[in-house]
Amino acid sequence: MPKPRSSNHKAVNSFKWGEAVIYADNAATTRISDTAFEKMLPFLREQYGNASSPYSLGAKAKRAIEQAREQIAMAIGAETGEITFTSGGSEANSWLLQGISKLFSGESIHIITSSIEHHSVLNACHSLEAVGIEVTYLHVNTSGQVECEALKAAVRPNTKLVSIMLANNEIGTIQPIAEIGTYLRSKGILFHTDAVQAVGHIPLDVNELYVDFLSASAHKFNGAKGTGFLYKRASIKLPSLVFGGEQEHGERAGTENVAGIVAMGFALEENIAEMPETNERLSALVQSTIEGLQKAIPGIQINGDGVERLAGMVNITFPHASGEAMMLLLDLKGICVSTSSACNSGKDEPSHVLLALGLSEKQAKSSIRISYGKYNTPDEVEKIIIAITDAYTKIIANH
Repeated sequence: MPKPRSSNHKAVNSFKWGEAVIYADNAATTRISDTAFEKMLPFLREQYGNASSPYSLGAKAKRAIEQAREQIAMAIGAETGEITFTSGGSEANSWLLQGISKLFSGESIHIITSSIEHHSVLNACHSLEAVGIEVTYLHVNTSGQVECEALKAAVRPNTKLVSIMLANNEIGTIQPIAEIGTYLRSKGILFHTDAVQAVGHIPLDVNELYVDFLSASAHKFNGAKGTGFLYKRASIKLPSLVFGGEQEHGERAGTENVAGIVAMGFALEENIAEMPETNERLSALVQSTIEGLQKAIPGIQINGDGVERLAGMVNITFPHASGEAMMLLLDLKGICVSTSSACNSGKDEPSHVLLALGLSEKQAKSSIRISYGKYNTPDEVEKIIIAITDAYTKIIANH
């Protein structure tokens, strides 16, 4: 059993409320940017009109929504009419998948997705299977990528949709979406990518990716929680998921979250402007983390290694140590990391993503995800390395 090497650093003291938290779980959610926060505030107090109201206060809200739509469309290479606002990525994914079943109602429907998708996609697919729709779940390689040849082999005459995430939310692996999209466009098969973890973090253009649908969530790129969007190619009309008024061109009923939408537009615009510098810095933070932990703890494994990953994310398996125990010990020191997707953290189950990579249940449960954001610093990384080493030492001593 590997033992952690001795460290010259002093142990981090127990965290006390009121002290600064070191937040390294940006894949779960991000701190709203100062710009986005300031831009949304007026729409919570002074300019709180309903965007559907005909008077000037409502008109101001409507104009603000349309400005955000323009910002988002420009950010991903879309037209403004191709952006529909939702409550977040899960709603966008559900709307798309439920909509496909209605769009091809009465026909034989086959859908292809991957085994490492977010649960909002996987559970929506399971619900479609319950009503007779066929779904193929593609395996991934040991780095967490879908093999294009395997996807091509899975296509059938009745394949109506393929849904493959752009970047994985647990290991950060980036999928070959443009290659997949090029093939599917040539076959006339609709293509969706869950880009919740990617939008605002890597350059992307829906036309270069050859996607027909793309979903995103604001709180993943320093916007406000409770807002997101679905891009859908202009020629495609999806049946509504939410019924009521004529908001969002009659496609998504319900009073718009004006403040959240405004914040989303400015957050995305800001992240794209800062992206080259931010990603260079995040890559350095991740590399420092890996090198520091490899020196301190022999035998750690980097999951999803060997392929292109999101700059700020690393998933690490620690030999003979519970990931949950490590997470809790780090929490006592005021450090936030995770063991899996936040949407599935309430279940005592190993990560389906890590299992799909070929890890055993024990290995999957011995893993943590560290995900840095634009507000993290090298000093925080140093403290994280020390704290993880201390936590690992305690766990191994009691093993």
